[in-house]
Amino acid sequence: MTDDRYQSPLGTRYASAEMQRLWGSRHRIGIWRRLWLALAEAQQELGIDLPDAALDDMRAHLDDVDLAAAAEYERRFRHDVMAHIHAFGDQAPAARRYIHLGATSAFVTDNADLLVMRDGLRLLLGRLLTVMQALERFAHTHRALPCLAYTHFQPAQLTTVGKRATLWLQDFALDAEELCYRLEHLRLRGCKGTTGTQASYLELFDGDHQRVRELDTRLAVKMDAVETFAVTGQTYPRKYDAMLINALGGIAMSAAKFANDIRLLQHEGELLEPFETEQIGSSAMAYKRNPIRAERISALARHVLALQSDPAHTAATQWLERTLDDSANRRLSLPETFLATDAILVLVANIVDGLEVREPVIARHVAEQMPFMATERWLMAGVAAGGDRQALHEVIRRHALAVAEDVSRGEPNDLVERLAADPAFTTVPVEILRAELDPERYIGRAAQQTENFIVEFLQPQLARAQALAQTAPAAEVTV
Repeated sequence: MTDDRYQSPLGTRYASAEMQRLWGSRHRIGIWRRLWLALAEAQQELGIDLPDAALDDMRAHLDDVDLAAAAEYERRFRHDVMAHIHAFGDQAPAARRYIHLGATSAFVTDNADLLVMRDGLRLLLGRLLTVMQALERFAHTHRALPCLAYTHFQPAQLTTVGKRATLWLQDFALDAEELCYRLEHLRLRGCKGTTGTQASYLELFDGDHQRVRELDTRLAVKMDAVETFAVTGQTYPRKYDAMLINALGGIAMSAAKFANDIRLLQHEGELLEPFETEQIGSSAMAYKRNPIRAERISALARHVLALQSDPAHTAATQWLERTLDDSANRRLSLPETFLATDAILVLVANIVDGLEVREPVIARHVAEQMPFMATERWLMAGVAAGGDRQALHEVIRRHALAVAEDVSRGEPNDLVERLAADPAFTTVPVEILRAELDPERYIGRAAQQTENFIVEFLQPQLARAQALAQTAPAAEVTV
């Protein structure tokens, strides 16, 4: 049977199967059930009379959720958490009376959202690692290859292809640093009760404040979390969503910068993104090789940057201990931000892995501009040969402007020949003038900066990220 309903392109075209699984219902409800189990285990450990058979029944049904049965309950109750409490109780009857004891809906929904986002951050960090490792290899390989640097997208001085790659790499490494921080300090809502006062748990433990506090701590440990929020209302602070999503926005910024640079350089013919053997660039213009991957990154990054405002507005408009106008927005904005960021990083990794460097084109562009860059050295050579600095400057200025005009019309750059023939430069051998056209004299410390960056900054970041990241499965790019 064909389903004619709308499906998000993030699911059908862009995001990886792994990221979609993390945000899918089965994974989420599996976390809900683990939270209910962890709550019951901690309650039993702290003295609540909970039979072992109830806990065993829960453990036996963590991953076999009957989504159809839960959907039927939700149709009747109009309440998703209660629907799943009943569905879980049907499968684990010995535990039915103990499931969700003392808890409010936000116990499972909020803690699970945080755990799903933690899993998502780990996956994204793994994808960032793939990108950074590929860019590291690219930067090292081309660390000394001279190329034109641009300011205002106008030819400036020289840099190297590898040094330019370190600028992309540093952006992504800063994103990885932020993700590492978020993972190292991720908090859960914990066991806070209906309005955050823990009143229900205090009653459950006969007024024993210490056991209530210990319940919160033990839940975090069981769910492999560092800590819980010190205080909450009914929900954890929605500001925290904005903080996590801002980290993803940072990735979108870095990727968009990278993609825009690739699009500019592909226009110049210097770097080309991968192009499949049978890939078609245009339905009309069969000769075209469009940078569609980089363009898709730009489009998806724009969506992520727009989504950043959603959790910010939600955090700013919550009332007192909670209001439900966060719910529908979070169901859309949180998963979409993660799925779109995942798709972006898959594309970036694909581009970097197959990036084609057109060295002859790069060299031609350098050669076209080299005489202009050599003018200061020629001026100093003329003065060393006995010339007047101010007179020589005027000669160079006059010839350089004339040559620039000719170059703009497609003529070759013959500035060195014009200067060699000018009476003001007759005391400077033409061999000395030509020697100053070696591009390697103009790249400064670009190659050394690249190596220093990799060893001193990048590699420690990679090691830190590797300790926290989930190995990111390869994802196919649909072109």
